[in-house]
Amino acid sequence: MATGIKDKVAILGMGCSRFGERWDAGTPQLLAEAFDEALADAGIDRSRIEAAWYGSGLDSVNVGNSCIPAAMALRLDGIPISRVENMCATGTEALRGAAYAVASGAVDIALAIGAEKLKDTGYGGLPMPFKGTLNDLWMPLGSAPGGFAQLAAGYRAKYGMSKEQLKKALAHVSWKSHQNGTLSPKAHLQKAVTMEQILEAPMIAEPLGLFDCCGVSDGAAAAIVTTPEIARALGKRDLVTIKSLQLSASSGVESGTDSWDGSYVRTTRNAARRAYEEAGIRNPREELDLVEVHDCFSITELVTMEDLGISADGQAVTDVLDGFYDREGGGVPCQVDGGLKCFGHPIGATGLRMAYEVYTQLLGRAGKRQLKSPSLGLTHNLGGVPYLGVAAIAILGLQ
Repeated sequence: MATGIKDKVAILGMGCSRFGERWDAGTPQLLAEAFDEALADAGIDRSRIEAAWYGSGLDSVNVGNSCIPAAMALRLDGIPISRVENMCATGTEALRGAAYAVASGAVDIALAIGAEKLKDTGYGGLPMPFKGTLNDLWMPLGSAPGGFAQLAAGYRAKYGMSKEQLKKALAHVSWKSHQNGTLSPKAHLQKAVTMEQILEAPMIAEPLGLFDCCGVSDGAAAAIVTTPEIARALGKRDLVTIKSLQLSASSGVESGTDSWDGSYVRTTRNAARRAYEEAGIRNPREELDLVEVHDCFSITELVTMEDLGISADGQAVTDVLDGFYDREGGGVPCQVDGGLKCFGHPIGATGLRMAYEVYTQLLGRAGKRQLKSPSLGLTHNLGGVPYLGVAAIAILGLQ
């Protein structure tokens, strides 16, 4: 019988590049920036790495669809490297591959790394990389803001709230992230904004205004994983272990039947349920100390709080406005580093960047944004659109 991977994998070291408009660096340089930090944090030579998983979302505009660019950039000679892509969950998918390899006993030390160089595309948002059935049949005229604006409409209709109620809550979500981003030296956007600026910003896709949408950035992040026993033998005292890694993909049932009312994301709920079971979490509202969720749009973060079971259905607006997810005084601080809203979303890096923040917080290394004694954190990615996509969840904790 399957027992899951709880506490079978420890994070030996992590690294993260500076995110932003990185005209000063190509993808190889971003990979090296994240990898060098992870390697130094792990305290090992690169020759100890036995396998690697490299995540990049847009092979046509990035570095190609093989592992070779990562092998060359990081001088990883002769070891097996897999290039993975799973829409916006790509970074977490890379971590899943490396963690599963260690948990299975196939290797002792593995690398997960992801990067994306979106500013070089010459395109204002995310290009349309996912050809075939998804774009051609399901969303030929769709856009990311439009798709998530529909989630806002479904949510508002289900719970009978006014546009003003929802807009105020969404503005607080964005305001919170920008406040937190001022304390993140690696974030793309590090400037606070006012509620007035958010509420008066140009509309992108009603009710999502300019500040409700995350930006486009370049960046990379990496994790080196091993067993807890090896980590301790290498001198690590405070261990961050992986409590759970779960992924859920949509079969299209949301779009093809009337079973979904448009107010939540099924894949997130499926992944969360399995993740809590694997990690042994019964009450996420009480047990989680921080979360990093896929706030590609402010409505996504708000709805995700309910999909994760932290807020009761229909109560996320109240929790957001009450400050429950704020960094200071919040019950479960969310996006303490500024999230996608301030880092942007280089697809291959985002999931690992989230894990980097949780890891940094658990080890007490977060500087001015450090929370008080966190011991358990969650990351969440959402790829595609609410009615057709993939969700990934990682739960990390101190052992």
